Amino acid sequence: MPKPLLPNRPDESGEEWQGPVSFTNVPGAPIENRRELLVKLCWMTLWMLYLVYPAKDLTGGHHSLVVTVAGWVALVVFLGAYLSLIIFRSRYQNWRWGGYPLPAVMLAIAMATSAGLGESWLTLFTYASVCVGAVLPPRLALGGVAAVTVVAAAAGLLIDASRDTMWGILLPCFLGGAAMTGLQRLVSTMRELREARATVAHLAAAEERLRLARDLHDLLGHSLSLITIKSELAGRLMDQDKQEAARAQVADIENVARQSLTDVREAVGGYRRPTLPVELAAARTALTAAQVVLVADASVADGHPGLGNEEAGALAWALREAVTNVVRHGEGATVCRVSIDETWEGEGERYAVLEVADNGRGAGKSGPGNGLSGLGERLALVGGRLETGSGLRGKGFCLRALVPLRAVPVVAADSVNE
Repeated sequence: MPKPLLPNRPDESGEEWQGPVSFTNVPGAPIENRRELLVKLCWMTLWMLYLVYPAKDLTGGHHSLVVTVAGWVALVVFLGAYLSLIIFRSRYQNWRWGGYPLPAVMLAIAMATSAGLGESWLTLFTYASVCVGAVLPPRLALGGVAAVTVVAAAAGLLIDASRDTMWGILLPCFLGGAAMTGLQRLVSTMRELREARATVAHLAAAEERLRLARDLHDLLGHSLSLITIKSELAGRLMDQDKQEAARAQVADIENVARQSLTDVREAVGGYRRPTLPVELAAARTALTAAQVVLVADASVADGHPGLGNEEAGALAWALREAVTNVVRHGEGATVCRVSIDETWEGEGERYAVLEVADNGRGAGKSGPGNGLSGLGERLALVGGRLETGSGLRGKGFCLRALVPLRAVPVVAADSVNE
């Protein structure tokens, strides 16, 4: 079943989507609401400028009243089929087979009006060619465009159109349709890339689950085996009335159990701690949905030397909160840049710096919300701090999270040679 257009896009809290207003549509991005569909229709209607030639022919008094009325009806039906094709392809995902009748109607109108009303109507073949290139499968699209161009040439020869008119119609007819076939391939590639990014985020989460399973198996397998052996030994010692020895084994069992509990809590804490690669993949998905381009340094996903687990987790929380801030409050933002670097402060203290900046309208005079306040507290727990301000050239909003870097041990040259 095709997926219909939704009236709005709710977020996880159930509130209506309040993303940044955009007057552009990303190629291949699904239309999420009626506003985006209206914007797309406005852009596509600009190409209706070339219909001025048949409209001028109808208003020039060259035809009788009946022919003029029939011409206006044909022109309105042609325009309705063109806009309907745009709406249906935007409203339903993977909608292809249902679009064949509309280009066929447009092609039939172009043939009939060209034969009956003259060479001014040959321009309709260009629109029909573009729609054929958009609807047909990629392997057939270019052939369909060439076929429409041949039909346009035949119609021009049939009505004895001038050579200049023929070249002025046939060249845009073929090139416009061919360009649309290339655009459809680009749209398909971008759709596959979005799906691949979502798959990467899913695989990253699955990898975390597998890591937890491995850690728990390694931790509990050894500990439970040791508890079983010591329990059996304590039971045999009690049967032999060796109470002191049995009590010592029970004490060892208690220590092993407590240590196992500590190890499990640390493993679960590491599982719950976000990581930069996972948060970067999630950020890319969220920003793409909000029509914001993510530009991230490769070092963000690769990590930074000397960055401990707690510090890396704090930076991952900072990335999550910064991206949430861009999606919810970054009005007018179209680009979000993420980078990681290091700086030296005070008495040679090294800090890793995660910077997230957008090109929106900025925070204005509003103070930090609960999310940024909580993030500052989280960074303070690992000895870091949070800095906020304007972005590049005073535009947008910039968030900088700083955490201390652990000392990297330096290996002596002679020990390396050994």
